[in-house]
Amino acid sequence: MAMSSDQMLRATVAALMRVCDENQGHLARSLKVTQGQISRKQGGTASYSLRDLDCLAAHYGLTPADLLLGPTHAVESLKPGRRAEMVGGTQQRLYAV
Repeated sequence: MAMSSDQMLRATVAALMRVCDENQGHLARSLKVTQGQISRKQGGTASYSLRDLDCLAAHYGLTPADLLLGPTHAVESLKPGRRAEMVGGTQQRLYAV
């Protein structure tokens, strides 16, 4: 069975947060909503609005259509430098002794 538009958007947002090394709190601050609202939307107990779609697109530097075409398209459409250098990782400096 095909994904609904709501499911596709949630999957896309999850993929974008992952490759941009963002969490729900960071996204919530950018969209001027609470982390709880993002959690409910990502969990499927609340839906993203058209306003949310526009704000998400602006946040990621994409068009609303890019977000609705799915995670692969949206991630590939990110501008250079928007992706995290190391997804889910940290960097350490190693010093020679």
